[in-house]
Amino acid sequence: MKYEPVKNIALTGDGSAVRIIDQTLLPGELKTIDLRGRDELYEAIYSLRVRGAPAIGIFAAYAVYVLARTYGQEEFFARLDADCDHLISSRPTAVNLARQIGRMRETAYALRGRAEEEIVSALRTEAEAIHAEDVAMCRAIAEAGLSLLNEGDSVLTHCNAGPLATSEYGTGLGPLMLAAERGIELKAYVDETRPLLQGARLTAWELQNAGIDCTLICDNMAALAMAQGRIQAVLAGCDRMAANGDAANKIGTSGAAIIAKHYGVPVYILLPSSTVDMDCPTGADIPIELRSGDEIRSMWYEKPMAPENVKCWNPAFDVTDHSLITAIVTEKGVLYPPFEKSLKEAFGGMRS
Repeated sequence: MKYEPVKNIALTGDGSAVRIIDQTLLPGELKTIDLRGRDELYEAIYSLRVRGAPAIGIFAAYAVYVLARTYGQEEFFARLDADCDHLISSRPTAVNLARQIGRMRETAYALRGRAEEEIVSALRTEAEAIHAEDVAMCRAIAEAGLSLLNEGDSVLTHCNAGPLATSEYGTGLGPLMLAAERGIELKAYVDETRPLLQGARLTAWELQNAGIDCTLICDNMAALAMAQGRIQAVLAGCDRMAANGDAANKIGTSGAAIIAKHYGVPVYILLPSSTVDMDCPTGADIPIELRSGDEIRSMWYEKPMAPENVKCWNPAFDVTDHSLITAIVTEKGVLYPPFEKSLKEAFGGMRS
């Protein structure tokens, strides 16, 4: 079949706004929204209208360009710095956000003293380059990841690491999307991914749209599925990878990896180089975002499903220790342990 990737982020025709699929409305409604104001661009990241580490980075790059179009010559760099810092503060864990905004800021400062129009044009070019690079990286990741699977395999997915979270093929879902394009049969067991249900709402929607056989399960069903031999591999994306291979990803990824190790199921973490943070020594150095308890108590229910005043602890991510990871898949190929060595060889010169 012909695989048609979801186009989740783009500039509007006149370049005045960033157009995204509002992921908070899926799977019930597929709706695009145009965003141009400072506060609504920030809110889109914070409220998960746009989500997934690479997608956030792409979106933020376009957002910087859209905002820069409104600056005056005299206030240009003061407003640029303020808006960049504001956007970075929206979500702390994914390194792509700060890294791509950093690229945009460096592009502008390299042209300081030039005409405002020239700087703005350069910002658009840089944002489009960031997007194009991610498309190419996702395709390469999909190719490398597919080499680790056999026709007929069933994989476990957690959270959403498909085109909605990146561009084109995705990272964690990339091998599945590429297999569908080539007529290779793979199946997926999809963790619903509490509390925001990215697996149930987004991954299942993407896989069904791509014609891929998928079965939705609750997160706590993965152990039984592995015990019964239903799963041959775990595929997950990543929001930030430390220099030793520790991987921060959606809460629950670490638990799935621990279970997989017990049952001898390989765990593959798939990510672009923009998600590797060689300045971060270990997972203990990765900041973990804490979110509102309402996401647990009431967000996806018609009425609250917990006592109104019960205390909640709602970390958005956990860190999968490198010892639980079988291989890391990037656009540079498949990396094997020891990851401190293989990551350094692949990305040693890269800094945030």
